Amino acid sequence: MKTLQLPSGRNIPILGQGTWRMGEKASQKQAEIDALQLGLDLGMSLIDTAEMYGEGGAEKIVAEAISGRREEVYLVSKFYPDNASYQGVIQAGDRSLSRLKTDYLDLYLLHWRGSVPLSETLAGLQQLKQAGKILDYGVSNFDTEDMEEAESLSGGQEIVTNQVLYNLLRRGIEWDLLPWCRQRQIPIMAYSPIEQRAFVNNPQLGDLAAKHKATSTQIALSWLLHQQGIISIPKATNRDHVQENRAALEIKLTREDLQELDRAFKPPSRKMSLAMR
Repeated sequence: MKTLQLPSGRNIPILGQGTWRMGEKASQKQAEIDALQLGLDLGMSLIDTAEMYGEGGAEKIVAEAISGRREEVYLVSKFYPDNASYQGVIQAGDRSLSRLKTDYLDLYLLHWRGSVPLSETLAGLQQLKQAGKILDYGVSNFDTEDMEEAESLSGGQEIVTNQVLYNLLRRGIEWDLLPWCRQRQIPIMAYSPIEQRAFVNNPQLGDLAAKHKATSTQIALSWLLHQQGIISIPKATNRDHVQENRAALEIKLTREDLQELDRAFKPPSRKMSLAMR
């Protein structure tokens, strides 16, 4: 699996697995575990989860999926802004570690900004890092001004990624946030990279999909995988979709293909509000 280097010097895979909406239905538990394990078998070792997903249920699914395989996994979780105080971060981190049945996270993210001062949140993350409970930390759903504020604070220069909504249909970050992060070599982690499978049978992607003997969804994901400094974490809960996502990594889009996608899905021409889900 191709990797990117984080500002900390550690590497992160460019294609992983998301877990939003996992851990919510007991009837889906085994299928979710099986999907994550297949992804690991195929080399998609990055697994992204959050205490919010299923109110801890997704973390428990992940724990079962990675049992006996922790050393293979690049494990990411996120904490609520309500838990972003100094003590709150530490306690939330300990709860996530307990649910995930591990003693460390590769990466821990603030899920979105709340009312707690960022300086307090960063202090808590620093403490978790010094204790060896997390190897790196970052943020999610931060716009450019949020990143600038965080960078100015103690511990802010150790932020290694920003996880945001980014795909062919939602390109607003390309106006200022993406260039800002690229200038500092801070990778963007794209959630909902296939827009909850909204690209299935998309007529604007049909010709390229046929050309590459691929699906429209694979073309949309491949577009992200061709971008500089982007990590993608599509979610899949059945084996076919897991294999489809992994195969997108093998598609080689040409410069002409990328230009065609720019014509069909236009880049932003102005500053836009940060898209969130």
